[in-house]
Formats: sequence, C-alpha cells, structure tokens
Amino acid sequence: MHEITDTVDIADLELTPADTSEIDQLARALCSGEQDRVDDPAWVARARYSSDALPLRLRRGVRQFRRHSGPLGSLVIRGLPVDEMRLPDTPSTADSVQRAAVVSAAVLTMIACGLGDPIAYLAEKSGALVQDVVPVRGKETFSGNAGSVLLTFHNENAFHLHEPDYVLLLCLRGDHDRIAGLRTACLRRALPLLSTAARETLFAPEFVTAPPPSFPSDNAVRSPQPLLSGAVDDPDIRMATIATTALTPRAEAALTEFGRACDSVARTTVLTPGDLAIIDNRVTVHGRTAFRPRYDGADRWVQRTFAVTDLRRSRDHRPDDGYVLTR
Repeated sequence: MHEITDTVDIADLELTPADTSEIDQLARALCSGEQDRVDDPAWVARARYSSDALPLRLRRGVRQFRRHSGPLGSLVIRGLPVDEMRLPDTPSTADSVQRAAVVSAAVLTMIACGLGDPIAYLAEKSGALVQDVVPVRGKETFSGNAGSVLLTFHNENAFHLHEPDYVLLLCLRGDHDRIAGLRTACLRRALPLLSTAARETLFAPEFVTAPPPSFPSDNAVRSPQPLLSGAVDDPDIRMATIATTALTPRAEAALTEFGRACDSVARTTVLTPGDLAIIDNRVTVHGRTAFRPRYDGADRWVQRTFAVTDLRRSRDHRPDDGYVLTR
C-alpha cells in the first residue's frame, strides 16, 4: 500500500492541455462582468469559491506545498492560461497594477486562495492585490521590481511586522533574450553549509533590516532582530541583501557566509508565459538575473500577488477585515 505522508519533496508541476482548458474556463467566468474588479472583496470571494473547482492535481500540488515547501522552498507550475494572444503592450510605469479582472489575475487569485488568503500593502503599488512587475525606463539600476540589473536575494517585505508567507509570480511575457532568470535559494539547503558559529550568530538579535522609503516607519521592526528564528533544524528567515545591516563583526561575518551559501545552492528558472513560481517567503530568498529591456511594448511582464496562511494575525492592520494592510 502506498504510504501517504504530510512531508513530501515537491516537484515542479506540468499541467496537461485538459488542465489548462479547465483553468481557463474558470478564470474567464470570473472575468465575464464589466464591473468585475480584482480588488473587490466580493470578487475575491468568487475566486475562492471557483478555486475549489481547479483540477485535482493542481489543488493537490498547492496543498502539499502549503503543508511543506520541500528542500527548494519554491514550486513552478507550468501551463497556466494567461490569455497570451490578447495581452496589451507590457506596461511601462513603476506603479502599474491589474485592477480589472482578466484571466491572469483570476488565475493568480484562485491559486492564492488555495494557499490561504491574498494580501497587499497600501504603501506598495497602491495596495493592489495583483501587481505588474515590469522594467521601467530610467529605473534600470534600481534594485527592485522596476529595475533590470541583478536583483539581489531578499525575502519580500522582510522588514514588515506582517510579511507575506508566499510570493506568487506569474509570467505573462518573457524578456526578449530569454535570459531573465528567477533566482531562489532555500534556507533548508543553505543551512547545512554554514559553520556552527555562523548559525548561532544568525539566531542572535544582531541585525536590522530597513524598510524602503515608501513604507511608513511604524510598519518596520526597528530594534535589532535575528535573521533566523523558530526551530533550529528548520528556521524561518528575514533578510534583504541591500537592506539588512549587521551590527557586530561576528554578525557581518555570518551574513557574508550566509550569502556565499545562498549563491552555492541557488536555483535559476527562466519563466515563460504561463509559468507560475510560488516562493515560500518564510524559508526562501529570491532575486532575478539581469536582462536588457527594449521598451517596445514586448518586454518581460510578470504579475505578482502575495498570500498568507493566517490572515487574522494582521487584523489590526486591515480596515473592515479586508485584504489590504494600510500600515
């Protein structure tokens, strides 16, 4: 008899054409009304209801990943519908978001509901639940979603009291040269490479991770914090390469050692249209390799949403029990 366990190694999931067709039908049904809006809680409720009808192998894969994200801390699902033939030009502004209900946004939201609940931050992309990650002219060297130089390893919103548990990145359009690679490094693979001294130091409150200027200061954990917390054998991590400061010489040495370990275990994935990467933000850092945008309307276009397993923990940050953290 085949043994069923809660903890399994998660393999990337390749959907069949039949799966893709089923998902496309569900997504289009969520986009049939002229007034359908992604940020409407009633629309999110419909997406949650529809997520129950997603193909079993997709629901099962997402559920297994939610229980334990495996040694890679990330899952790539290939073959999702994004309505590629109807895509407009790639947006070109840093504040671009997806407010109208379209197929890609419906797909993202349904899968986010399978992980828990979607969330957004009012100070980031105006609180939109589905955000466009696109290169912006003049922002090439910006170390963020609008840039096109190397994006260094980080946890999403690591400074925030209520960081997301999952980051979902759905590729609508690849870059021209097909070289822009999502880089992920899971702590479960990096931790064994660290010295005992480095591990102990990373659990010590000797680091500060600063928020970006766009976030109000009361959102940030300002006091010194450890980079690692929780179970010694499977801890959580909060860090951002360019925003985390080591406060002691031993902390600086440990941070450098950890950076080398992440580079050595890094996984690089070039996303193509219809590929969704789900990153366990609690145990995995991510970044992106450099690429060269052309600003011709056909540049790389990824849509992003965040999800949490326990929405209630941020209740005091969300007016009317909505999905947007306002502080």
